Amino acid sequence: MIFSFRSFQPGDQPAVKELILAGLVEHWGFLDQTLNTDLNDIQASYQGATFLVACVDNEIVGCGALVPRNPDTAEIVRMSVAARFRRMGLGTQILNHLLRVARESGYQQVNLETTAKWEDAFAFYLRNGFQVTHYQDDDVFFKRLLTKCTK
Repeated sequence: MIFSFRSFQPGDQPAVKELILAGLVEHWGFLDQTLNTDLNDIQASYQGATFLVACVDNEIVGCGALVPRNPDTAEIVRMSVAARFRRMGLGTQILNHLLRVARESGYQQVNLETTAKWEDAFAFYLRNGFQVTHYQDDDVFFKRLLTKCTK
């Protein structure tokens, strides 16, 4: 399967929000309407970030964002892949793209978090070079140190 990648556009709002929320419902079995308010206006919420969408035949099937946190560190958030496109390497491609952007932007470290009970995500990040830094409540926090980008 060939995936295409591009930056989030305002017209992507409904599809990206639906993709992310569907993944949360799939994992948790319900949706807390008081959470995820950043998804109501993705363009405004992620201004200054790299928000990547992955498509197949113009259908958005994956996404992820790289958010600057300080001059040395960025955070990956909102990684999501549509259920029927999992286990095809799409998550790895999104992650690698965001890591490449981080290196090219001069970041030395990338952080992320997920729930400790989300075993697939937990194992995915470990396989991709992230290390657990700590646990807080039901969340697990990761970091990955980056090598310098040589152009």
